[in-house]
Amino acid sequence: MPSPIPPAPKGPASPFTPLDFQLVLLRRMADHNPDLVADARRELDVSITDMREANKRWQAMLRSPRARAAASRYRSILGPPESVTPRTIGDLECEALLWPVPLWPDLRFEVMLAPNGAVWNEWLVRAPGAPTPRLRALADLTPWSCTVDEAARAFAPARPLEGTAPSRFGLSFTAPDAEGVRRECVAEFTWGLLQRVGTGD
Repeated sequence: MPSPIPPAPKGPASPFTPLDFQLVLLRRMADHNPDLVADARRELDVSITDMREANKRWQAMLRSPRARAAASRYRSILGPPESVTPRTIGDLECEALLWPVPLWPDLRFEVMLAPNGAVWNEWLVRAPGAPTPRLRALADLTPWSCTVDEAARAFAPARPLEGTAPSRFGLSFTAPDAEGVRRECVAEFTWGLLQRVGTGD
């Protein structure tokens, strides 16, 4: 009886790329806006299986006992940040690291670092110098039209709400409808980008 053929040795895992990272962002957004995500996948020329596989690998990286610190992980995937900007939050001097995201040319992925190197926040923001959306009424709040900060400024005072996952965030505020009647709204964001708005109707 012939000896069983030993399994081929496994090669090194493929590196996690900036494209994979964009698929991770899209995977969470697919829960609210599958049509927009499908359009984005076509633009990137990837399948839904590719998106799910990228998310699976991302989750494995986060849960690995050898997981890197968040800032180091982003640097290893996205390369050196496009900019590093000092930010003052209360009495603390922090740093905002920005990376371009080709799928959204007018946005940047921002990682906020505390003085001890811990990551305080990680989400999409408007790129410096990019045109900002005109947000005056409910009709302007379409999916992917604005970031958390932009909505909070446009409809101040806005109250932050706890999200249903680490990459999700909510805002509660009032905004005028088509007839000019102000309505209580709850906006839901994923990775800092608007996904949907609900009213108290």
